Amino acid sequence: MGQSKRTVDLQEGRHVEPTFVQVKRTEIYGGQLVLVNREHPIRKTISSDKLLPLSVNPSLKVLQDGMLLEKSCLHHLISLLDACQGMEDIVAVSGYRTKEEQAHIYESSWVENGPEYTASYVALPDQSEHQTGLAIDVGKADKDVDFIAPSFPDSGIYRFFKQLAAQFGFIQRYKEGKEQITNIACEPWHFRYVGFPHAVLMEKNEWCLEEYIDFLQKFTNDGERFKFENESLRVEIYYVPAEEGPYTAIPIISCEHYRLSGNNRDGFIISAFTGKGYTARA
Repeated sequence: MGQSKRTVDLQEGRHVEPTFVQVKRTEIYGGQLVLVNREHPIRKTISSDKLLPLSVNPSLKVLQDGMLLEKSCLHHLISLLDACQGMEDIVAVSGYRTKEEQAHIYESSWVENGPEYTASYVALPDQSEHQTGLAIDVGKADKDVDFIAPSFPDSGIYRFFKQLAAQFGFIQRYKEGKEQITNIACEPWHFRYVGFPHAVLMEKNEWCLEEYIDFLQKFTNDGERFKFENESLRVEIYYVPAEEGPYTAIPIISCEHYRLSGNNRDGFIISAFTGKGYTARA
């Protein structure tokens, strides 16, 4: 079968035959699977048209007005809170932050809490997932909520939220036992949207995002693609290294829907969906 080639500056498509898409190199730095840490700082600022205010759903409890999240992240957060019946008991503490806001939070914590605490719980500017719009801090809806380290118990509604999170594309980003990899202490309140089925795979294998990105680089379109299946969905996942020039020709296999993400390191991750129900949580 012949393959067409087209140039795009987007991260997803629907009902595609085998093809190639030409993707700008700068797309390495965007997408739902971008790895943000000390070694891989933010290189691309999320555009304002990809953000939504949490106020689109008046039922959401928020610590402060004006909070924003990336659109898919927010929609799936709302679905997750509905599913665990947590709208009344869980408050959104912190979502999207600008670089300037992150710098202010870091500096304030340094003064109030000291350097050791701050280094453990607060990322430096451009090293914070909050700047992507894909991270949300949640807490127990109490009268007094700690902005830096909100209480989020491992019981009741809060435990139910954690148990369902992966099905809606969220991972607890910083878990106990992963500190040597993430360089961040365990944060039961910090959830990162990576999309389905990536969150399910990470949860099942007890991987942090750094480990998952490393794992996926073993799977390529030319070799073996990683396959995920359930009763209604098949997903093939593979890695494509970025080319040296301004564009990379990325092969897209036959599928009903695909999602493309940069890894903020050296290439792209393609998720090709086929089957009933793929639109629900992809």
